[in-house]
Amino acid sequence: MGVLVDSQKEGFGSSWGGLKNLVRRKQVDCAHTKRSDNPQLAKELTIPHLVAVGVGSTIGAGVYILVGAVAREHSGPALSMCFLIAGIAAALSAFCYAELASRCPSAGSAYHYSYICVGEGVAWLVGWALILEYTIGGSAVARGISPNLALLFGGENSLPTFLARQHFPGLDVMVDPCAAVLVLIVTGFLCLGIKESALAQGIVTAVNVFAMLFVIIAGGYLGFKTGWTGYEVPTEYFPFGVDGMLAGSATVFFSYIGFDTVASTAEEVKNPKRDLPLGIALSLSICCCLYMLVSIVIVGLVPYYAMDPDTPISSAFASNGMQWAAYIITVGAVTALISTLMGSILPQPRILMAMARDGLLPSFFLDVNKHTQVPVNSTLATGIVASILAFFMDVSQLAGMVSVGTLIAFTMVAVSVLILRYVPPDEVPLPSSLQESIDSYMLRHNSDAQMINGENPAKSPGDPCLPLLGEKKVAVDCTVVEKLEALSSCTLDEENRRKIASWTIMLICVGAFILTFSASNLWFSSLIRFTLCGAGGLLLLSGLVILTCIDQDDERHNFGHAGGFICPFVPLLPISCILINVYLLINLEVATWVRVSVWLMIGVLIYTFYGRRHSSLLNAIYVPKAHVDEIYRSSGAML
Repeated sequence: MGVLVDSQKEGFGSSWGGLKNLVRRKQVDCAHTKRSDNPQLAKELTIPHLVAVGVGSTIGAGVYILVGAVAREHSGPALSMCFLIAGIAAALSAFCYAELASRCPSAGSAYHYSYICVGEGVAWLVGWALILEYTIGGSAVARGISPNLALLFGGENSLPTFLARQHFPGLDVMVDPCAAVLVLIVTGFLCLGIKESALAQGIVTAVNVFAMLFVIIAGGYLGFKTGWTGYEVPTEYFPFGVDGMLAGSATVFFSYIGFDTVASTAEEVKNPKRDLPLGIALSLSICCCLYMLVSIVIVGLVPYYAMDPDTPISSAFASNGMQWAAYIITVGAVTALISTLMGSILPQPRILMAMARDGLLPSFFLDVNKHTQVPVNSTLATGIVASILAFFMDVSQLAGMVSVGTLIAFTMVAVSVLILRYVPPDEVPLPSSLQESIDSYMLRHNSDAQMINGENPAKSPGDPCLPLLGEKKVAVDCTVVEKLEALSSCTLDEENRRKIASWTIMLICVGAFILTFSASNLWFSSLIRFTLCGAGGLLLLSGLVILTCIDQDDERHNFGHAGGFICPFVPLLPISCILINVYLLINLEVATWVRVSVWLMIGVLIYTFYGRRHSSLLNAIYVPKAHVDEIYRSSGAML
């Protein structure tokens, strides 16, 4: 029996042709993958830095506006319940991120995890979607800063002329110099170093948090003083029903997007196994508590139906005689936008660098400054493109595209956790430079196998012990043969378990799509809709039962950097995460999907004509994981 195959599974071969590139997987970080010529980022971050990055990237100015619209249209007084349910849903993804980030602490976040667990094709699409998310997200945030800055200085036209928005009627373009300048300033901060940029983001985030604490404390005082008039309404606590509350939860779910930025800095964390899970958990917990407290206070000050949908918090304080509070709230909104802008630009250079490391993008993005240990080329490229978009384009119509990248990443991270637990990669790609060592080891391995399995035809089949290699009377202990047969039987059972688990994970994804698609499309007839919902639900439930009953793979304990955070309630938690994120994806607007499809098609073309041909796995040789250490020892080579 040989020890190597040409691709990840022998069956791919020529029948798959070029499609086998889509499923080739890279090796999880280990001693053999630490290359001397691979630029490394500075390990500077600790838990306080991660919390500053996570909270700053998550709490945007949307919370200062979102509470009014959601309360008026969906939740009523139950606004805090919407934030709680959305926070729990976000926590499902956070648990999955925490395990993968602590096991695979390298730059790239969801792209990196998908490449290790799923395959190159899916990883490329995840990375390409994340590039879109951070570019559009950063530009949209930047264009929202200048109107709020103008309010601080006295009104809409109070900014200096060279920073104020200008409209060009002939081109029908509204340029925003202030947004472009702010993007370039933030880019400059990010080039100084990860520790310096995290400190700057922490300072800006602290101002925002203090503004929210002011809203909570001052609003609470006013509430007790006035008797919480907002809750003394004739309607019920759920005026729009449970469906309205769930719709509100789906809306506010996107206010939790940003904690995944913590995972993108994994390579720069001093103690990733401990600090990354804590950083993610603390960031999400702080955001959830602040959101809920602010919503409880604001709904109590003003009846939900009387809220101003544009400036709900400022209007609530003004209605209680505190017009001056609007300045503090505006400062909070501006700092929230600035910290979110930093959180939008920070991850993208690391994703570009990770994709360039794998050969899927040009090596231009791979350069790391020797002094600051920051991917300078990637950071500058990100900042320049985002500033151009912020200057020329009104990206508000494209803002929905941000959600697609996030939800795709969340979904694939949950799928990666299931793969890690039940079918972790059992083959490792080695460079073609080790071909001679692999061939030598294979010959020795095959020779040993032939010695153990060799038979002499002259001996009767009933002999209990069989001679080896011709006429030599070399006896093999019968217990050895029995052990080998038992091992072969165990291997066969393990292969069947992996096949069942693989198919089950795929059917879970299909079931989640069928269930959410049929439940969301009311134009189906009742019969078709309920039939499809039943089929999708049956696939999901069957998958959950099967994965619960079969054993998880023992190799999960040795996958990556073992000893870190372990995601609880597997497989229930990842399956729930997949279902929620697929539901949110299905319910995005058709126009958003059309735009995203164009972007993904561009990505497919780039991968087909560049990434696929320059991949670091192009000439890789896949060998069973159990033989890797022995091959390296026999060759004396290190990657």
